[in-house]
Amino acid sequence: MPSQKPVLTLAAAALLLVSHPAFAEEQIVRIGVTGPLSGANAFAGKDNENGVRLALDELNTRKMTIAGKTLKFELMSEDDQGDPKAGVNVAQKLADAGVKFVLGPYNSGVAIPASRVYNDAGIVMSTVGTNPKVTQGGYKNVFRIVASDNQLGASMAAYAARQMKLKTVAVIDDRTAYGQGVAAEFIKQAKASGLTVASHEFTNEKATDFAAILTTLKAKKVDAIFFGGYAPQAAPMARQMRALGLKDVKMLGGDTLCSPEMARLGGDAVGDNVLCAQGGAILDKQASGPAFQKRYKERFKQAPDVYAASFYDQTMFMAQAMKAANSLDPSVVSAAMHAGSYKGVVGAYAYDAAGNMKQSAVTVYTFKNGAPVALASY
Repeated sequence: MPSQKPVLTLAAAALLLVSHPAFAEEQIVRIGVTGPLSGANAFAGKDNENGVRLALDELNTRKMTIAGKTLKFELMSEDDQGDPKAGVNVAQKLADAGVKFVLGPYNSGVAIPASRVYNDAGIVMSTVGTNPKVTQGGYKNVFRIVASDNQLGASMAAYAARQMKLKTVAVIDDRTAYGQGVAAEFIKQAKASGLTVASHEFTNEKATDFAAILTTLKAKKVDAIFFGGYAPQAAPMARQMRALGLKDVKMLGGDTLCSPEMARLGGDAVGDNVLCAQGGAILDKQASGPAFQKRYKERFKQAPDVYAASFYDQTMFMAQAMKAANSLDPSVVSAAMHAGSYKGVVGAYAYDAAGNMKQSAVTVYTFKNGAPVALASY
């Protein structure tokens, strides 16, 4: 009987020898997400996070290997509150945690100062911040994964002039980096397209009462009001436009208005009177679009919002670049992304030296039955 003990010990040791290498060969890769997970724009931050989460779930089932090690992707999501100061603090927190790849921020005003922190830490940052300044810092690891304000504002203005045949417009912006940027581009293209810009008014991102501004614009008999700001303000503004008798005046905007949240908050005041321009092709019309929507809805029990698919695509592009470079070094992965391209769910991704997409579709939407409905894609 005593001779059995060494046999059991050897068997256990053999099991350890078999299992240990598999454990040792696993490589944890932490992917950071930063966006507004609280406050008025939390719906957008959560949607973006879900896009990344879905990608990581799928990548983990594929058992990717880099340099002989199986990758296990982990999500580290942080609430930047849509606030520049909080966003910088979050960036430093992610850097201190050793995160090397970050999706976000959502807000341009957060992305601009945070990009410096990520650059200094050697982190790849991929954002939907549309203000042109986001990619003007000279940082090689910063990518804008959607169209910029130049494209969004210009496309909305061109559509207003050519398809809607409008003559006179007014502009309101909320003085955020995003609001100012997209409004400025709209004004530039509106004038170039022959539209008369009757007035440029200003509010702030905390305001809820727009009666004074809207009364001023009513007197100017404008055909449309372009709002450079976010859905949580645009929706009550649409309600107030109706209450003041501006029901025949269109509300125009950028990508932040192209959300079911706009209709949820605005109710019956949001319909075909509201139009917005969003970066990316029409998801329903893309080959992989319906399948993505199905997977997303099964996973999160709701339909994807504005940029879930873009965040999903960029996460997959990062993984492709890691595989192609056989490296997890952010600078090497970044170089591979600049050199390569990726066909995603909602578009084809390829970047110039500054981190802007070489080509990015822009789609104009309106609202029907509480949901965005595509009108045209450029």
